[in-house]
Amino acid sequence: MGTYSQLITNQRYHIFSLLKAGFCQTEIAEAIAVHRSTISREFKRNRGGRAYQPKQAQRFARERQKKSNPRIKP
Repeated sequence: MGTYSQLITNQRYHIFSLLKAGFCQTEIAEAIAVHRSTISREFKRNRGGRAYQPKQAQRFARERQKKSNPRIKP
């Protein structure tokens, strides 16, 4: 079984620049060394009202993390 790691901010900006340069999802995945389905899910989950924006994608990811792992109050 492979290891799992979440995308970091720098990777999201790299995705954005490659997307703007006209690269396809498979090429973007190869460039940042992740599976192509990771890129597909990234676009699906984090596409805003207009297009993929890395700053907004990072914010969406943080919001999902907070919802899925609420802190236990003493």
